[in-house]
Amino acid sequence: MTLIRHRLFVLFCITILLFLPAIAGAQSWESLTPAQQEALAPLSKEWNTLQIQQQKHLIKLAKHYPQLDALQKQRLHNRLDKWSKLTPEQRDRAREKFQSISKTP
Repeated sequence: MTLIRHRLFVLFCITILLFLPAIAGAQSWESLTPAQQEALAPLSKEWNTLQIQQQKHLIKLAKHYPQLDALQKQRLHNRLDKWSKLTPEQRDRAREKFQSISKTP
């Protein structure tokens, strides 16, 4: 019985160690600064489900938010809102399209 417990404990520890980097890199919505939350408000409901890379990219984007004028801020919020309503498949297609356009000379 103790051998089974010990093995389960070891398995549990290994599992935690494997997933720790992913858990540590993610940032919850509540941990964002008020300025970041304002900039990324359209994504508030789904923020905690975004991949770490997406969160990091959006946090970088939010750094520039205070320098935007009112029209630019509204445009950013509109785009984030539209993006948040896309399905994962639609997002993938949009990324592919953007990459193909950005490679065009």
